[in-house]
Amino acid sequence: MGVQTKSDKLHELVEEGAEVEKVATGFTFTEGPIWNADERCLYFSDMPGNVRRRWSEKGGVEEVMRPSNKCNGLVYDAEGNLLVCEHVTSSLVKETPDGRRETIASHFEGKELNSPNDVITRSDGTIYFSDPWYGRMPGFGEERDRELGFQGVYKLAPDGGDPELVVGRDEYEQPNGLCFSPDESLLYINDTPRAYIKVYDVEPDGSLSGGRVFFQGIGSGIIEEGIPDGMKCDEEGNIWVTGPGGIWVISADGEHLGTIEVPENTGNLTWGGDGWKTLYIPSSTSLYRIETKVASNRLPYMS
Repeated sequence: MGVQTKSDKLHELVEEGAEVEKVATGFTFTEGPIWNADERCLYFSDMPGNVRRRWSEKGGVEEVMRPSNKCNGLVYDAEGNLLVCEHVTSSLVKETPDGRRETIASHFEGKELNSPNDVITRSDGTIYFSDPWYGRMPGFGEERDRELGFQGVYKLAPDGGDPELVVGRDEYEQPNGLCFSPDESLLYINDTPRAYIKVYDVEPDGSLSGGRVFFQGIGSGIIEEGIPDGMKCDEEGNIWVTGPGGIWVISADGEHLGTIEVPENTGNLTWGGDGWKTLYIPSSTSLYRIETKVASNRLPYMS
């Protein structure tokens, strides 16, 4: 499988004729990839398998945590702490380099969160995370009743405190992937079953305004066909999002440039490697990668 081109602009981002390479397999459903530049390895989660793993060129696949509370999204903050979305505990957790563990978000207005799913950080230390209820479904989490009556997106201030809802209570059916534009002036959020991406202006205090649909029609929202889930932005402002057939590449102007074809349904993606130009793609039972001409949008942990 290769690159399905809809615009020649895609060849400025990925070599024409490039194909994904399978680097590991044998998992249940992979998610939450994050590259550790110091260790030169990729950490990723396997939600149904209830395990967190790492992969490196030198060491292959290794287990690092079992059980993992069916963790999903992972990201580092600027201080090197790992932020972890946990389905089973309905919490966002911070793990420090020395092994300490701290729950930094678990409730909103006195009610337990649904199941934090994806998480990103802003350069000032603000944390944003999505909270659909996939982690309360069989397989991907632990089946149990919901306490909140909606699925939201929240931010945590740099100095901590309670989560603050940054979107409307009924704005999303299942908010999922998040990413910033390169200058952090825009925040993109996708809705998995509605198969679209919305974009917001980010105010100096971290609040969001001017929400509007950026792109729609990323499939039909049916999981088996491939869905919008994980999402990242490159250094030029293009959006890379999971969807039917693999990774959809969408320009900052909202043009679908093409699709990086992957032989399995994809759950997420992240850049790593030298110069942050190797795109790693956890896809159901396997982990794939492809070299790109463009690098990741520089996030706080990449400095």
